[in-house]
Amino acid sequence: MSMTIFQLVGSAMHAQSTRLNTVASNLANAETVAGRPEDVYRPLDPVFQAVPVGEDPGVKGVRVTQVVESSAPPLRRYEPGHPLADAEGYVYAPNIDPVAQMVNMISAARSYQASVEMLNTAKELAIATLNVGR
Repeated sequence: MSMTIFQLVGSAMHAQSTRLNTVASNLANAETVAGRPEDVYRPLDPVFQAVPVGEDPGVKGVRVTQVVESSAPPLRRYEPGHPLADAEGYVYAPNIDPVAQMVNMISAARSYQASVEMLNTAKELAIATLNVGR
């Protein structure tokens, strides 16, 4: 069973790490602009799936199945003086809500930290169990 807890925690940490990376990428590109809608950065979102861990079918971990680009249309801003502006004076920016991304980042960071705490507790319990017979 102890190996199962390490697998569970490992899968959770990997999922939250991927989530943190996609949020960081989205925030880093939130203010970028392009001269054409096709060239705009598309926000990324990880897709998660529950997967069995160990031999008990009731115990499930998480796996990142893919990272998908958002289908939200880019934002069109009138900035005629911008060097990337199209013939009508518009530039196109990614449809990213920085506040929502920050909330997502805080949630992922807290989930990751909770997984670290669970891993440390499981490790301490395993060591204490090994020391019982001494």
